[in-house]
Amino acid sequence: MSRIASVLIPMPLPEAFDYAEPEGMGLAPGDQVAVPLGPRLIRGVVVEVRDALGGNRPLKPVAERLADPALPPGTVEFIQWAARYAVDAPGQPLAIALRGARAPKPRPMRVLVPTGVPPARPTAARTKVLEAAVAPMSAADLARAAGVSSGVVKGLLDEGALDVREIVAEARFDPPDLGRSGAELNASQAAAAEALKAVVGGFNVTLLDGVTGSGKTEVYLEAAAAALAADPDAQVLILLPEIALTQAVIARVAARFGAQPGEWHSDVAPPARRRVWEAVASGNCRIVVGARSALFLPFRRLKLIVVDEEHDGSFKQEEGFIYHARDLAVVRGRIEDAAVVLASATPSLESLRNAETGRYRWLRLSTRHGTARLPDIELIDLRETPPEAGRWLSPPLVREMAETWARGEQTLLFLNRRGYAPLVLCKACGERMTAPDTDSWLVEHRYTGRLVCHLTGFSMPKPSACPHCGAKDSLVSIGPGVERVEEEARALFPEARIAVFSSDTVFDAREARRLVEAMAAGEFDILVATQAAAKGHNFPKLTLVGVVDADLGLRGGDLRAAERTYQLLAQATGRAGRRDRPGKALLQTYAPEHAVMQALKAQDRDAFVEAEMAERELSGLPPFGRLAAVIASGPDAAQLEAFVQGMASQAPNTPGVEVYGPADAPLGLVRGRRRKRFLVRADRTVDLSAYMAAWRARVRPPGQIRVAIDIDPYSFL
Repeated sequence: MSRIASVLIPMPLPEAFDYAEPEGMGLAPGDQVAVPLGPRLIRGVVVEVRDALGGNRPLKPVAERLADPALPPGTVEFIQWAARYAVDAPGQPLAIALRGARAPKPRPMRVLVPTGVPPARPTAARTKVLEAAVAPMSAADLARAAGVSSGVVKGLLDEGALDVREIVAEARFDPPDLGRSGAELNASQAAAAEALKAVVGGFNVTLLDGVTGSGKTEVYLEAAAAALAADPDAQVLILLPEIALTQAVIARVAARFGAQPGEWHSDVAPPARRRVWEAVASGNCRIVVGARSALFLPFRRLKLIVVDEEHDGSFKQEEGFIYHARDLAVVRGRIEDAAVVLASATPSLESLRNAETGRYRWLRLSTRHGTARLPDIELIDLRETPPEAGRWLSPPLVREMAETWARGEQTLLFLNRRGYAPLVLCKACGERMTAPDTDSWLVEHRYTGRLVCHLTGFSMPKPSACPHCGAKDSLVSIGPGVERVEEEARALFPEARIAVFSSDTVFDAREARRLVEAMAAGEFDILVATQAAAKGHNFPKLTLVGVVDADLGLRGGDLRAAERTYQLLAQATGRAGRRDRPGKALLQTYAPEHAVMQALKAQDRDAFVEAEMAERELSGLPPFGRLAAVIASGPDAAQLEAFVQGMASQAPNTPGVEVYGPADAPLGLVRGRRRKRFLVRADRTVDLSAYMAAWRARVRPPGQIRVAIDIDPYSFL
């Protein structure tokens, strides 16, 4: 009897397509295949093979089973589950999972191998070369290994004693050395490490909750060592929120295990990405350190997932396939029967609630490692001690910076705003510069002399006249960004060594590592930084953190504003005093009485969490309820309005679910498309994904209208 293969294609298609299996092909779920789709062949993955029971139409046959590794069953199940949860086409997460498989292969290397033909003129140097050629290697490497000049190698090649071959490097990583000892742990760390080691044999979730500088990384690396030692095929995944953090963690992993882990993020070159993907699929790469998309790699035997800085909003993918890597990590752990560790100094309210109710195990590290202690935190009331006119650093902060510099110590000036100024307007007509067909303001970047939209990527030179009224030299910069704060710091401390750390000045992981290492080595006196430097880094001589605009995150009013602000400022201030020197943090604020500022000053996280939890519970908001967002967009405002009104009338009437909207999105125009929003609140007993899927099935957007669903949204723009 012939068989039918259901093939999932990495495109936004609603379901797998059926194809006939050619006789003798022997397909199995997970196999990568080439199948016809319209006039072309396209890569896909078999998700099911079943006997053909007859039908009313012939099926196109699978064209070819590809030589690339098959996706393991756990990966296929995870992809399908993620699509259902996100209410999206299963081809979307599949495209993420196949990103490495579709990357170009590394170029073949030209290597030299002995032919067995003796050289016509044997010499001592030539004998050294032939003795060194025990494994294929390049001409330069062979000359270096033998300690001879390249001319000796060329002579052997010309005489036929050596031959050139092209080989493709095997997708392999050195195995971890499990005999190496880890860092010396204090009593609290050792107890937490033993608790984690005891549960790495199966699925469970642990919240590793430790203050900044308490040594959480050393603790979860001991859990990784235990997982790798318990099973010779076990694999470990460490997820990080920022590319800037990967280099430091990779260095620590390599030091702990004597081998480089696989590195996975957007800055990894495509050939290297393919090498990691194939090594993970074959089981030859046992440790991976990467960003959120590493969760979709084809692990053969994943036994531990660590989500470091689990609270961080960067784990939320906002475009394309929308998901939160922290939440999906728990699901992948359940599918793979792997332990999951969520590590943070400022855990999310969702994770804290799960720990409080016993769904997650809760391990706490309440003190810093060694002799270090948490920094003292003071609030600077800008209503009483404002900066001088045209400046952004208050007199108390400037005085503290001067004293810190005089002691030979370092200062971090933290402002989570890129560029020179967040707004450029015309003082003649009041026009605010925005990106074309977008409501987003253009940010001035003084280094490049350009105005940039951080939402769409649009960029233009700063004009000499207002584009709206034509007034010359009328454009003024409003508000500070990190470049403007750096300018002020240089004016105040002209002899100090100053650097800026933001995504506009650090373009890749290698440059981030260089800057972090330079700061750690004491090569800078003042570092002006966005959140790129606010977490995970250890600067021994950094004793002062100045937060330029502590109120910034509290503006805008989304439900997580207070939580996010507390987390970010606690992480930023936690960079100070991480070694044997006491640290201090000064927070400039216009609202020192705000609950977030008072909690930070008192270093009383529990009081803040208790108050925030009580407020969320009264409103039925996460973690006590669920949220989903719907964004409908289109180029025609009238057509979009008619569609969303019709969509509102089609919302299922379900107990425990409230639908708000439609309303104009805060960013109502992006890239020429008008945007409308719905917000859905549901009780925890409601299957929110199923509700949203049922609602979406009732509506048929016209060709120019797009609908995006975001389960558990983090952005409300």
